[in-house]
Amino acid sequence: MTQTSSPGTDGQTHLVGPARRMAELAAYYEQLSLGNLERLGRFYAEQARFKDPFNDVVGVDAIQSIFRHMFDTVQQPRFVVHDTIVQGDKGFLVWSFHFYSTGGRTARAWEIKGGSHVQWGSDGRIVLHRDYWDAAEELYEKLPVLGGLMRYLKRKLAVPVVR
Repeated sequence: MTQTSSPGTDGQTHLVGPARRMAELAAYYEQLSLGNLERLGRFYAEQARFKDPFNDVVGVDAIQSIFRHMFDTVQQPRFVVHDTIVQGDKGFLVWSFHFYSTGGRTARAWEIKGGSHVQWGSDGRIVLHRDYWDAAEELYEKLPVLGGLMRYLKRKLAVPVVR
């Protein structure tokens, strides 16, 4: 069993080890901005792998490029971490990603719900980060033309509900 907290000399409970790393990571993502993107190397090993539905890269510089692209292509991006799980050198974050689209006449609010599996290396930095979110449900279904097709396919492929 991994110890996640210990009583401090001030009477407060303090996170230790993996639980502390996870709490710091969650806080970093909730405050992520172009201004603190250079701190990514504090959390990720130099050759960390990052994979999501659109990217599969290795290295802190490549991971930073993904987030720079995010800041360049959407307005007001922000993550909200709803829950975290830590077991040994692995963890999982449940999050929602909020942003406004930049296309069209008016900005549209978006929310993508997902999760991230992370694994820490021996130096306490992340060596693997894998994002899981349903691009079809969270993105494609909400697009004007493609959305209709995706919703149609979803209805056709779903098991009929017996009432």
